[in-house]
Amino acid sequence: MHNIKNNSDIYLIISNNIKKYRLASNMTQKELAVKSGYSYAYIRRMEGPKCTKNFSIQTLQNISNALNIDIKYLFDNNNI
Repeated sequence: MHNIKNNSDIYLIISNNIKKYRLASNMTQKELAVKSGYSYAYIRRMEGPKCTKNFSIQTLQNISNALNIDIKYLFDNNNI
């Protein structure tokens, strides 16, 4: 496991994993937005590499539920 140096590192890991699992589920950002109850723009910002990120554990739980994965996989930084 890689060391996390600062808060932006963990947000980048989470963002990359959201995108990875969304694509693995053959889901568009719009479909994830509908399924999770968030707006398309919000999902797009969550995945955007240059966007400022700030989301709650509840948001991550809702996203992981929509992706049908355990929330812990959003924090995995081994295969990104």
